Amino acid sequence: MIWFTSDLHFCHNREFLFKPRGFDNIDDMNNAIVERWNNVVDEYDEVYILGDLMLNDNAKGEDLIRSLNGRLHIILGNHDTDNRVEIYKSIPSVDEILYATMLKYGNLHFFLTHYPCLTGNLEKEYLSQMTLNLFGHTHSKELFFEDRPYMYNVSLDAHDCTPVNIETVKVDMLAKIHECKAML
Repeated sequence: MIWFTSDLHFCHNREFLFKPRGFDNIDDMNNAIVERWNNVVDEYDEVYILGDLMLNDNAKGEDLIRSLNGRLHIILGNHDTDNRVEIYKSIPSVDEILYATMLKYGNLHFFLTHYPCLTGNLEKEYLSQMTLNLFGHTHSKELFFEDRPYMYNVSLDAHDCTPVNIETVKVDMLAKIHECKAML
């Protein structure tokens, strides 16, 4: 299975981050993310993390990342410093570290980035004709960026601190495009 997520923010001890996610402190948030992740992601699943894995305590952040199931593909975010990139490189489950990437799934084309990117438009008839952007960064609970069906938010904030699988993304995007087309 293929999974997506972003903005784990392990060890980022700021109330504006963990309180909106429903936690009283950073340790509760860190532990819940690992538990929820490992409840859905298997050891050999592919997981694309679209940036901002950890802040502040890099040693503890590294331990938390090492405890996550799956083969990790990291797309760098604004908090992924050069020092953190070196840490990510040392983790055996990390397969690649990129600034952005394309992922083809069936007849769909996904552009994976940390930041929301305008990549497609509603003038196309089908999702398969669009370049679909999966992103994080915004910490929004909304699944779509400004109601655009080709821009899908995979951040933990939008998915109850759990990675989202590619089939769910596909179903959500298809439903959204049909909703938007019905309004035309």
